[in-house]
Amino acid sequence: MRNKLVLVLLALCAHAGAQQQPLWPDGAPGAERRHNEPEKVENTYVSNIHDPSLTVVRANPRHANGAAVVIVPGGGHRMLVWQNEGMVAARSLNRVGVTAFVLKYRLARDQGSSYGIDTDAAADLRRAVRWVRAHAAEYGVDPHRLGVMGFSAGGELVSLVADNPEPAPPSKPDAIDKQSARPDFQVLVYPGPLGVPAKAVQNAPPAFIVAGSSDKCCMPPALALYQQLNGAGVSAELHLYADTDHAFNMGQRSERLSDVHWPDRLADWLSDGGWLIPHDGKAPQGVPAP
Repeated sequence: MRNKLVLVLLALCAHAGAQQQPLWPDGAPGAERRHNEPEKVENTYVSNIHDPSLTVVRANPRHANGAAVVIVPGGGHRMLVWQNEGMVAARSLNRVGVTAFVLKYRLARDQGSSYGIDTDAAADLRRAVRWVRAHAAEYGVDPHRLGVMGFSAGGELVSLVADNPEPAPPSKPDAIDKQSARPDFQVLVYPGPLGVPAKAVQNAPPAFIVAGSSDKCCMPPALALYQQLNGAGVSAELHLYADTDHAFNMGQRSERLSDVHWPDRLADWLSDGGWLIPHDGKAPQGVPAP
């Protein structure tokens, strides 16, 4: 319980001092008419998003190892579960030296929305990956150790981007568009079904997948995606937790010890994959070598 409280408090502090960076300063393609329209914030949920952005949550400089993750909160494409699936996840990753970038993306099922999931929302995630690579030096991250992590609806976007064909580039690409949108690794937390079956698994990045065995919505696609990736020879790891349903977040919404500690399994996987150690082989201060 103490660890869960610490993570939530750290996330609240992180939100207070975090930087929010627009992905398209002049407005996202197709959303120009609603550029600068205020977001709606209710409790810890965010909706009415028309200006996609990244909130940068830096790791402690003493511990930062150059790895980076774009976090994609869930919320059924109607809202974003901003605190529990965004900022809490960011602070959890910070503890193992990872710099986090929490994505606000356009919501296809928000009231009155004209956006699409596999078009606009997926385009926001691709742009986010490119944006981080374009600004890697500024934030002290390695553009070749950049992953994506999505919860529920955000997990759908991760699979759509990481495990499916990339659409044609914009007709008038800017400097950011010239960066690769392919993540180096992917983390899917009780992912929704829209990205499964995947259509480009042969070249998919390594995957860490976690879900609850009692989750009727999102356990089946988690299992199906794992089987598909594994069958294609992609390095993939799957954790299905007994007697666990949807939306256990970073473990802070469950009393089951296995659920509470699943972020430790993610940290182990990141270490085993070499994502937490710089390419010079030197572990930063305070971060143990795998």
